[in-house]
Order: sequence, then structure tokens, then C-alpha cells
Amino acid sequence: MSESNPPSVFRKWAMRQYWRMQQSQAVVGLLLWGTTITLLVWPYVRWRFEASCNESLCFNDSFVGIPATYFGLLAIFLTVMFGVLTIGYLYDQVFSLWTEWTQVAAERNPYVTYAMTPNWMLITALQAEMLRRQSEGDEDMQAQAEWFLKWCKENAEGEMFARAVQRWDKDLGPTPTFWFTDDDAMQRARDLKFDDED
Repeated sequence: MSESNPPSVFRKWAMRQYWRMQQSQAVVGLLLWGTTITLLVWPYVRWRFEASCNESLCFNDSFVGIPATYFGLLAIFLTVMFGVLTIGYLYDQVFSLWTEWTQVAAERNPYVTYAMTPNWMLITALQAEMLRRQSEGDEDMQAQAEWFLKWCKENAEGEMFARAVQRWDKDLGPTPTFWFTDDDAMQRARDLKFDDED
């Protein structure tokens, strides 16, 4: 929302669509991988499930009325799923790569590094205000408390805070003007229109 770096409506819309696709990616991707590899492997073993197979390892009969072909396809699919599970186990238990992934994800998350969600902003501002009141005469602590309140005021100009204020107004009645911000900032939060409320 800052004037120097206005939000890109297209980028946000594209990221929202990408996020929606990611929600089903794990399940859909696993099924697609299993199906694809099963159908790629099938031509190499299909002959063992045909009536013309006369080798020692043939499966050209049916089992309880179901052609053995289906069992062959199922066996390939389950083998692929077991392979994926094995790789997941190695990723988790042997190499522990998820710890580094989590660290990188935290480093790239603005709400872990320099930005604040509305609830964290209110807690931080409340603690800074209590610190300011309890440390009268300590200039260093007063300066730090003021810095925290300034940080909260800056974050009150963001979209996350605007969403929170609008929701609080709807659910709880008019949101008060908090001590670390001003009436104009609260009104800007109320006036902000979101393009994803569909």
C-alpha cells in the first residue's frame, strides 16, 4: 500500500490462482505420477498378461473373474507409490532436508522477518506501551518502546491490517483507534477495497 511500491493487482491475482492450485497439488501430483509411470512401464510387461505368454512367469489367468491385467496395473501403481513413500522417508528421517526447507521458508516470509500480522502487531504494541510506562526515567528503554510503536504504526498501513479492521468492524462493531496509530490510518484501512472478495 505504500506509494513507492504499489501492489500489483495482476501479480496478486496470479499468486492467488497459483495458491489455489497448490492446495491439491500433493494429491493430484501423486496420482498423476503413479498413473503416468504405470502406463509407461505397462508396455514392457504387458506380454506376461496375454494369453500367448508361454514363459515361466505368466499371469494370463483371471482371479475371481477379474482379468490379471488389472492386478498387474495395480501392482505397478502400488510399486510407484511405495517408491514415493520410500523417498519421502529418506527425505524426512535420513537426510532431514525439511529442516533446511523450513529455515529458508522462514527467511523468505516477511511476517517472520520484518512485517507483522494484525494480532502480532497488537500484542507487540501493547507490550511496548507497558514497557514505556514502566520504564520512566530510562531513556534507552523509552527509545526502544517508541521504536516498537513506530514499527506497529508503519504496519497499520498494510493490507493485512485493513482486512483485520474491516472484519473486526463487521464482527465486533466499530474498531477503536489504537494508541499506536491515528484516525486517518483507521479510515484508510476501512476504505481499502479488496479485489479478491469473490
